[in-house]
Amino acid sequence: MRRKGKKIQPVTRLGYNERHAKSGITTPLPDIETFPNQYKGYEITIEIPEYTAICPKTKLPDFGTITLQYMPDKECLELKSLKMYIHAYRNLGIFYENAVNRIMLDIVKACRPVWAKVTGTFAARGGLRSVIEARFP
Repeated sequence: MRRKGKKIQPVTRLGYNERHAKSGITTPLPDIETFPNQYKGYEITIEIPEYTAICPKTKLPDFGTITLQYMPDKECLELKSLKMYIHAYRNLGIFYENAVNRIMLDIVKACRPVWAKVTGTFAARGGLRSVIEARFP
């Protein structure tokens, strides 16, 4: 469907469209650095209790805790660069589900863990609280 040369995006009853759905997925973010792992067979859990982003539709802030759990292979995540990476979400319009999955993809890309799980536990909005999990492999 076109109107004056522009393709019209399908819109849900509540006004969501493809632009909202894809918001933030490909936005450039800081690299997550790593350092060489010295041991095998252990797990690392990192809790990030001050995650914030922006809802791409309402433009309201979203708050939550991101928990990263992984078993390192050859590389471990460097925490200062991880902090800068997570802080870059602060002004990014991205849905919870996309943020958790994007964080997982970027973690895997950075350190190629044996396995990993990213859990986003988000503050209640409108009486609903969401918990999103992504796993690798």
